Amino acid sequence: MAISKTAQKNHDELFPNHQSVLAETDPEFIELFDNFTFDEVLQYSTIDVKLRMKLTLASLIAMQSVNEYKAMMDGALNVGVSPVEIKEIVYQAVPYAGLGKVFDFLHATNEVLLERGIKLPLEKKGTTTVENRYQKGLEVVRQVADDAVDKMLETMASNQKHLATFLADNCFGDYFT
Repeated sequence: MAISKTAQKNHDELFPNHQSVLAETDPEFIELFDNFTFDEVLQYSTIDVKLRMKLTLASLIAMQSVNEYKAMMDGALNVGVSPVEIKEIVYQAVPYAGLGKVFDFLHATNEVLLERGIKLPLEKKGTTTVENRYQKGLEVVRQVADDAVDKMLETMASNQKHLATFLADNCFGDYFT
């Protein structure tokens, strides 16, 4: 089996001039992988390459695959995903994957960006302040959960209300907004 022309074209779009070490040590696996990933699967996809790469990066964070994340981040940058979009993916992972797990990806992101000559820190993109983050976050939660959040706040034990505050101000106010 050889790598199909379609798989090679799609691979080259993401990773121009890439010389795979695994193609040398595990050629049969790479043929299967590339044909499946860069040809067969894409025949059933309607999303554009930039969105596909953003989803791939988020998935790799969730799977804690930092080395593959760095490789795919290069591909994402090659097809026009911006450094700001990539940072946002990493930041958005905090409430879901946890800060400790996300730190490795933040370091990896910064490493790749610096290797590519991109100056850090990037321009700030926050939309809330310390004063309005809770209210803005609560507005988002209400859009999703309707009045359930208000009922929850009314009935929660007082020693648990801080958890609802953390969700509104940090998860939704700081990150989601």
